[in-house]
Amino acid sequence: MKTPLGTMFSTNITPSRRFGIGEYSEADFSRAVRKGIRKDGSNLYPAMPYTAYSYMTDQDVHELYVYFMNSVQPVENAPPRTSLPFPMNIRSSMMFWNMLFRNDRSFQPDPERSAVWNRGAYLAQGAAHCGTCHTPRGFLMQEKPSEDLGGASLGSWYAPNITSDKISGIGNWSHENIKTYLKSGHIDGVAQAAGGMGEAVEHSFQHLTDADLNALATYLETTKPVRDPKDGNISRFALGKPISSADLVRGDQPIRSGDNPNISGAELFMGNCASCHNYRAQGSHDGYYPSLWYNSVTGASSPDNLIATILFGVERRSSGTEAFMPGFGGKKTDAFQLSDSEIAKLSQYVVDTYGRKKVSVSPSQVALIRQGGPKSPLLVLSRIGMAAGAIVIALGVCWILRKFRK
Repeated sequence: MKTPLGTMFSTNITPSRRFGIGEYSEADFSRAVRKGIRKDGSNLYPAMPYTAYSYMTDQDVHELYVYFMNSVQPVENAPPRTSLPFPMNIRSSMMFWNMLFRNDRSFQPDPERSAVWNRGAYLAQGAAHCGTCHTPRGFLMQEKPSEDLGGASLGSWYAPNITSDKISGIGNWSHENIKTYLKSGHIDGVAQAAGGMGEAVEHSFQHLTDADLNALATYLETTKPVRDPKDGNISRFALGKPISSADLVRGDQPIRSGDNPNISGAELFMGNCASCHNYRAQGSHDGYYPSLWYNSVTGASSPDNLIATILFGVERRSSGTEAFMPGFGGKKTDAFQLSDSEIAKLSQYVVDTYGRKKVSVSPSQVALIRQGGPKSPLLVLSRIGMAAGAIVIALGVCWILRKFRK
């Protein structure tokens, strides 16, 4: 997992006694899931969302433990170990973070709300941990409760605002829209799940019961609205219109990186995108390839997800169907690689033509997304703080020694 503090690797949680959690008691398991403390007493990083799982009931944690120990096959393999840069590699420092930000209470139902709403709140705040991705983070990488579900950067991708706000959020989605998106990752002419959300749909949400999907939709419809001033008065789902790129360029072959440094955004679009999204960007008739206008990615006030989609593509399997778009970032499965400058030109053309016109895209932004997204200043500032502390201690020792010698 690419994070603002470095790359983290998830651990083996099969019941392997050597490499996994086979030696964990139920109490050990519960402490790791809900408090972020491993069997050996060391701290987990909150990339493992124990701050959300802490809301889970004893019964649900018990049933998870029974599932892992009895229904999951042990895998005798050790994945790479997480090794963050100093001082983040000092796991004991997480004790202080936990004192400030860890939740130690299970979910408390709201007696004034319905059972369905409470079930949705329990899932969203706990097991489904929606806020882990969609809630902005503070300086110490803690979630900001005042902006709950208001949208947050996840390295290369951006988890958008999913509050009930009608401009910045999903307040204009119907109840069935929310259920459909969680189940399939796709709403015709509105949104497509990619990146982490695509993985969440494929590996998690599509397996929920209809009752739980209904409960999640019921809860999300009532969340506190969070408005981003950059969005103005137009929802990201309502921007753009069909415009023919073929009017600007016709008959070009696919454009490869470096072929022409003066290539235009329209030519890049016609050479690389129009074969699937169509020359007016209206998508395919069956909705498999989405329209690029009235689209949550092109209408967003941040270009991050558009850039990431072009770089990394889309690959998602749900409800018996597969969504696929090749990336253009240079992986083996990509169509071919476009440079940072070309992707910036292409992205700028797409947002100017079919989305939010005031959004700007630069090659440096593309390079940053390609490398995993913006880094947290916490790493550098913590090193400065430790260095300053060491200097203060050294000066204090010198003063004491000098005093003693007198």
